[in-house]
Amino acid sequence: MEMLYTVLLIAAVLVAAYVLIKILAAPIKKIFKLLINAVCGFALLFLANFVGGFFDFSIPVNLLTCIIAGAFGIPGVIFLVVVVMFFL
Repeated sequence: MEMLYTVLLIAAVLVAAYVLIKILAAPIKKIFKLLINAVCGFALLFLANFVGGFFDFSIPVNLLTCIIAGAFGIPGVIFLVVVVMFFL
């Protein structure tokens, strides 16, 4: 009887671990994608400021521009470039 209890306990732990991994896999993928998007946005923001320095163009690096570049990535930096070029 004790052997059956041990086998059932091991099976229950394995099933619980499998279900937990399946539940947490999707958010981890989304967080990783958001992190890659933010890194690309920040890199492009600083690249735009570096290249823009040769043409007397710069995007101010402040909290708002960092949030836009981090949250939206490359399209966010393109938006910032357009806003700075035409509205500021």
